[in-house]
Amino acid sequence: MDGRSRASHALQGTGPAALSGLGVKDLKPWEAARLSNDRLRRSGKLVVRRAEAAGGTTGTGGSGGASGTGGASARQAVAPTTPQSATVRQSPTTPLTATAPQSATAPTTAVPAVAPATASVQGPTVVRPAAAAGTSALVLYDNTGPYGYLGELYAMAAANLAGHFGTVTTKPVSAYTAGMVNQYTATVYLGSTYYGGTVPDAVPAAFYQDALATTHPVTWVGDNIWGMANAVGVDTFKQHYGWDPTNSFYESGGTVGNITQVTYKGQQLTRKIPAGYDGGVLHPALVTGPGYPQVTQLAQATDANSGDTSPWAIRSGNLTYVGEIPFTYVSESDRVIVFEDLLFDGLAPATAERHRAFVRLEDISPKSDPNELRQAADYLYGQKIPYGINVIPVYTDPKGVYNGGKAETVTLAQSPQVVSALKYMLSHGAVLMDHGYTHQYSNVNNPYSGVTGDDFEFFRAHVDASDNVIYDGPPAEDSTLWAQTRVTSALAAFATAGLPKPTLWTTPHYAASATDYRVLGQNFSARLERTLYFAGTLPGTTVNAGRYIGQFFPYAVKDVYGTTVLPENLGNYEPQPYNNHPARLPADLVASAKANLAVRDGVASFFYHPYYGTAPLQQTVDGIRALGYTFVGPTDLNQ
Repeated sequence: MDGRSRASHALQGTGPAALSGLGVKDLKPWEAARLSNDRLRRSGKLVVRRAEAAGGTTGTGGSGGASGTGGASARQAVAPTTPQSATVRQSPTTPLTATAPQSATAPTTAVPAVAPATASVQGPTVVRPAAAAGTSALVLYDNTGPYGYLGELYAMAAANLAGHFGTVTTKPVSAYTAGMVNQYTATVYLGSTYYGGTVPDAVPAAFYQDALATTHPVTWVGDNIWGMANAVGVDTFKQHYGWDPTNSFYESGGTVGNITQVTYKGQQLTRKIPAGYDGGVLHPALVTGPGYPQVTQLAQATDANSGDTSPWAIRSGNLTYVGEIPFTYVSESDRVIVFEDLLFDGLAPATAERHRAFVRLEDISPKSDPNELRQAADYLYGQKIPYGINVIPVYTDPKGVYNGGKAETVTLAQSPQVVSALKYMLSHGAVLMDHGYTHQYSNVNNPYSGVTGDDFEFFRAHVDASDNVIYDGPPAEDSTLWAQTRVTSALAAFATAGLPKPTLWTTPHYAASATDYRVLGQNFSARLERTLYFAGTLPGTTVNAGRYIGQFFPYAVKDVYGTTVLPENLGNYEPQPYNNHPARLPADLVASAKANLAVRDGVASFFYHPYYGTAPLQQTVDGIRALGYTFVGPTDLNQ
């Protein structure tokens, strides 16, 4: 064993916010602006203009978030309606479409719920290879307003999940043309820019109308559903769907409340959003009275302060509505699991219930203890559990942190006992995986010690005064050649040691640049990990390394980088808290596996360090098996 005193893995991708530091800073003013617009809409004072014809002004475009032209085509004017007693102030330049009067015989009931939405970035169509022949998804997103780049980040998250099912096409909603929804199996729209005030409505009238007319499933997430109701006529919307978005708001009693739990398919899922960052879950005003369709409440939100419950997601007809964009402040037991499962309804409704599990042994290096490796192998083989082994082929301690101040580098070829143990594991159910080249960077703390297994390899990071790990971005020398050289060196080290070539990869500490991810996709059949997705990826513009979203998956996906990504969604056994990450014990891993039972064909995937012995591993395996999961090998995860 290498004698490391630090926690084995306090880093599991980005923190709970799931965004870069810049993104987190923008969340609070973005949510505040959304809620301000929502209050104006409730009072009948929100002015909504249509985006002008091409060449006219729209909100912001691109990943920079600065004001500019967005190239939106002409739209018909649409205004939000408000409660019956309220009036809507019209824009002096653009008349508002008249809305049907509220039905006097069909009272509406505001149903409470709370959570955040998102914003977006420009992007032309991106089409990726199908995972299932014939199934296709269209993901539409907002990309205007001062926080428009957030919309692209959320669109990538939705597109990645849809990549489990087949081909995926992403477009800014402003690029939608009539009839497009009928060209895809299902459509998802992420409403992240709350249109009104200085940001004109960029949703084409054709999309509002097509969403109503199509028989294909449409999932609407977050903002602007009231714009659709106004465009098609409020009464028409209510008669079609049984609820009234124009009387639905994010606040109830002047507050978004404190929704901390979402219940779905019998599972209590968490929702942990810091004060000031919670933009609320829309409280849908369900219509009561005869002649209106039944609204199915798919998931229920619970307010921890009042105990009130309200719909988090609803469905009627072809329309599924989700009351928030659930891709920030996520965890292994989070309400994002609802969205991950709801996609099956639109894209693969005949999917049978199936629950599989996977374990990989982590951070195995030339300095690992061969006896500990054999003990872990014997336990898993005895349990008839296939597993992955994440191996770092070169160990280096350039500053001698764990070697009395003397630099040390050891390759697999220089560790015959470790190689023998690895071959033993491969003959006892293991699949070899590459976990970087050295799992550290240069001879600097990145962020801890510069030692293999401690530090990032493909990203720079530091620990701040509050003991948080701060992501600083790719190394200065990052490039296709730099990344390929490290991969080539790693594969050569495996070959020199007489080991087979790994076909699966896990990025050290789950962080790399968009350039690096593409290099990895060219060298490995799949990555098994959590991943960072950068603004600029969808439109094919210059990638903004300071704006990204982190994501993990409950099933295999084909992501926006064009790579198959296999799931790791439970985290790892970690007996000590580090860097404001809590300890994570077997019971925590099992609890997250239980939450993920809500995904009808999902995987409970975790990793484990062999130097902790086999007792915690056995507790975790036993607990997951008791839930009904079946353990499979990594190559089975893409089936």
